[in-house]
Amino acid sequence: MNRQAQAVVLLLLGGAVLKASLSDLYLRYVKEGLQPFLIGSALLLIAVAVMTLVYDLRPARRRAGGEQEHDDDHGHDHGGKGHHEPRVGWLLILPVLGLLLVAPPALGSYAAGQAGTALGSQPLSDYPPLPDGDPVRIPVLDYASRAIFDRGASLGDRRVQLTGFVATGADGEPILARMILSCCAADGRPIKLGLTGDPPTGLAPDTWVDVVGRYSDRVGKDPVNDEDIPYLMVESWRQVEAPKQPYE
Repeated sequence: MNRQAQAVVLLLLGGAVLKASLSDLYLRYVKEGLQPFLIGSALLLIAVAVMTLVYDLRPARRRAGGEQEHDDDHGHDHGGKGHHEPRVGWLLILPVLGLLLVAPPALGSYAAGQAGTALGSQPLSDYPPLPDGDPVRIPVLDYASRAIFDRGASLGDRRVQLTGFVATGADGEPILARMILSCCAADGRPIKLGLTGDPPTGLAPDTWVDVVGRYSDRVGKDPVNDEDIPYLMVESWRQVEAPKQPYE
């Protein structure tokens, strides 16, 4: 692949990253706080590509001296024939076009089924009171942590509202899950909640739902890593659109 082709690949790659960074698409790959770094990286790639193309496509007379000497030195080695770059190098552009044209989905039920629940082993010593509201909306991770490490003491009999996607549990029953990230989708791990009471039924995996319920002292085991999975006593639920920020 010659220098111009390399510059085109860089330009397309930078454009793809910039497009994703200026929309909600980047949230499928990294945490929200990394957006400025993605934009900066994309602009740098685009700048390098443009500078390379400008240099390589400038009028031949500006480069005639050095390049003519180079041609004279190598002309007889190639029998007067120009040097042809292997065309297979252009295949490098396919992943870039794929990112531009096809947006991979966020991590969902398949990833949740392959990884163990990600509740940490170091619980907080004291959980703050829940915010006001009935029901009170809290993250799935917050409920799971309070249910396991605080044994529901800070949850009491309060009604909570959680948003997550439906996955299939070890017993074939639906569970509620949400992926959490440390940095990017590559290190994403699930938080899983068992559902009792009136759980969602008849929904395909990866369907997003809002569930309203109360603390349940029931605890299950994750077959992947044998960690505890808390349960929620579901009182009501409704199907919702996938959120712009799919990770916690």
